[in-house]
Amino acid sequence: MSLRRALIAAGFALIFSMSQAWAATTDIQLWHAMPGELGRQLGRIVDKFNASQKQYRVIPVFKGTYAETVNAAIFAMRTRTHPAIVQVSEVGTATMMAAKGAVYPISELVQDAGEILDAQPFLPAVAGYYADISGNLLSYPFNVSTPILYYNKTLFRRAGFDPDVPPRTWPELEKTAQRLREAGVPCGFSSHWPSWIHVENFSALHDLPIATQANGLRGLDAELTINNPALVNYIAALVSWQKSRTFDYGGRGTTAEPKFYSSECAMFIGSSALIAEMRMKAKFDVGYGMLPYWPDIRAAPQNSMIGGASLWVLRGRPSAEYRGAARFFAYLAQPDVQSDWHRSTGYLPITQSAYELTRAQGFYKDNPGAELAIKQVTLNPPTDNSKAIRLGSFILIRDVIEDELELAFSGKKSPKAALDDAVKRGNELLRQFERANK
Repeated sequence: MSLRRALIAAGFALIFSMSQAWAATTDIQLWHAMPGELGRQLGRIVDKFNASQKQYRVIPVFKGTYAETVNAAIFAMRTRTHPAIVQVSEVGTATMMAAKGAVYPISELVQDAGEILDAQPFLPAVAGYYADISGNLLSYPFNVSTPILYYNKTLFRRAGFDPDVPPRTWPELEKTAQRLREAGVPCGFSSHWPSWIHVENFSALHDLPIATQANGLRGLDAELTINNPALVNYIAALVSWQKSRTFDYGGRGTTAEPKFYSSECAMFIGSSALIAEMRMKAKFDVGYGMLPYWPDIRAAPQNSMIGGASLWVLRGRPSAEYRGAARFFAYLAQPDVQSDWHRSTGYLPITQSAYELTRAQGFYKDNPGAELAIKQVTLNPPTDNSKAIRLGSFILIRDVIEDELELAFSGKKSPKAALDDAVKRGNELLRQFERANK
C-alpha cells in the first residue's frame, strides 16, 4: 500500500472511531437562568464534567429569567422537546412539586441510576428547603445564598466607629445609622429583595411562622401569618426610619444596590451572593455582619433562610439521559467541585465537606463574609419556621407582599393594614392553588 493510501485509510479509521464515540455520547440539556459571569462559571463546571468521562455531555442553555426558563420548559413538555434538567428559583418549589408526573425527584433518580448522593452531608438549611417532609431530596440545590449585612468601613471610620465591629441588633443598627447620618452620610442603610429580606428572613431569624402548616411543608391548606405583632412592629420601625433616611427604601429586586456601591448608604442588607461582585464594584473596604435581630424576641437569632435556585429533573426523556443526570449531580456534590463553585461565584457551598475543604484552603481568611453567611444559615438547627417556604404561587404572593410593603413605606397604609391586606390577598392565591392541585 502506498503512503498516500495508508494515510487516507488511517484518516477514515480515525473519523469512524470518532463518530462511534460521538454516537455513544448521550447529550443532556440543562436549561438555566444564569446570565453573564455566572453563566460562564456554570459552563466552566459543565466543561470539566464533560471532560471527566465520555458517556455523557451536559449542554447548558441560557433561557432568560427564572420565570422565562420555567415557562419555556413547561411549553416544551407539550411537544416533548423539553430538557432533562431545568433551573427553578427556590420560591417555585411548591409549584414544581404540584406538577404531578412531570418531575423526577432527585432521591429517586440517583437511586434508580445506582449513584451515591447522600443528602446527609448537605447543610441542614439547604437540604430542608428542597426535601419533602420525609427528607427525600426533590431537586438538586445549586446556587444557594442568604442575606447578610454589608457596611462601608471607610464611612464607619469617618463617623468614629470601630470598622471591625458591625451592629448586631436592630437597636444597635438604628443608633449606628443615625450617627452616620449626623456625620453627613446621606442614608443609613438600604436593602434589596424586600419580601425575602424584610418578611421571609426576618421571620426565620426570629423563629416566627410565615404561614401555618410549617410554612406550607405539611399541606396545601396553609394560611399566611405575616400580620403578627413582631412583623408589624418591625415594618413600622422601617417606616419610621424612612423619615430621617435612617432607612432608605430602594425598590424591588436589585435596584437598591447602587446606593451602597456609590456610598450613598453606609450599610446594605443583601444576598451573600453579592460578595464576589462587591470586590469589583465597591471602591472602599467592605465589612460584613450577620442579620440584625430584635433582642426582646426570645428565639432570636435562630437561623436565616436560603434563596437562589435548584436543578429539577423533568420526566419524559430517554433513560440514558437520566443516568447521565444522576452522574452529573454526583459530580456536582464532590467537595472540590462545590468549593470551586463557592469560591468563584459567592454562592454558599451546599455540603459540610465542601465548607470544611474551603476553610482548610484558607479562603475565609481573605473572604470573611463568605464564611459568615455559612455560619448564619447554620446558626441553629432549622425549625418549622426557619427551614423553608413551601407555598403554592409564592412568586405571585411575593408580589402581593411587596405591593403592600410599598404602600406602607409610602405612608398610604399603616403597617398593620398593609400586612393584613397582604395576608388576605395572599390567602386567596393559596386557596386558588389548593383547588387547582387537589
